[in-house]
Amino acid sequence: MKLTIGSKSQQVKDLQTMLNNNGAALDVDGWFGDLTSKAVADYQKQLNLPMTGYAGKRTLAVLNGEPRAKFLSLTDMQFAAEQLDVPTAVIAAVAEVESNGCGFFDCGRPSILFERHVFYRIVSQKSKDFAASVSNKYPNICNPKPGGYIGGSGEYQRFSNAATLEFAYMLDKDAAISACSWGMFQIMGYHFSLLGYSSANDFKLDMEISERNQLLALVKFIKADSNMHKALKGHKWAEFAKRYNGPNYKKNLYDVKLAQAYADALALMPEEQAA
Repeated sequence: MKLTIGSKSQQVKDLQTMLNNNGAALDVDGWFGDLTSKAVADYQKQLNLPMTGYAGKRTLAVLNGEPRAKFLSLTDMQFAAEQLDVPTAVIAAVAEVESNGCGFFDCGRPSILFERHVFYRIVSQKSKDFAASVSNKYPNICNPKPGGYIGGSGEYQRFSNAATLEFAYMLDKDAAISACSWGMFQIMGYHFSLLGYSSANDFKLDMEISERNQLLALVKFIKADSNMHKALKGHKWAEFAKRYNGPNYKKNLYDVKLAQAYADALALMPEEQAA
């Protein structure tokens, strides 16, 4: 759930009540306007949460008293910004556009998306005929074309099925992990070596710990591509999006969204206006 400018519901009333219990002085009218947005941003700053001005899963969870250990903090984002030599607002923009909102599903496991075409590519390393045979039997798990998504925590069903095939057909023991994108920033498991992990399983275990670890994996991923890093430092959003999202980035307006998210982040971080 994401409560933002223009939202009007009982959930907004509940949010306003919780914010008032934490020092705000809002009218509990169920309307998410500028005053509620400012109260959310103030609460986020007070609690060292990433400042967005809207109430997403992370902010709502903390307001409801959930443990914070797995959740990203503003300090984490500032550290990542230092590592990449960019303003914190740049990290905030990337987190807003390139992340899936939260690094963990409600079940507590890291966010994943199983990519059947990547699994097919891994199976093909054994032989193309073998991959075709597996694909004919299990097209939702092994397929030359993307798709078959269940979405949300249901992706773990597909991941588990792939792991079963991995064992049954004596494939690479980390094939299923490699075929998933992991965490907030949906970095593919097959990048484990590029990121400095000894195995895909070690990468998976790190992604299970916290959103901070997921963010640090993003830092490593960007540093590994000097041109991507250069584009980010220069706020060249189209070039960054092309390298991060691929040549079809324009289809989803990633560059436009990054520019807008950066402007929005700067509005919440006036101390960075000159950065």
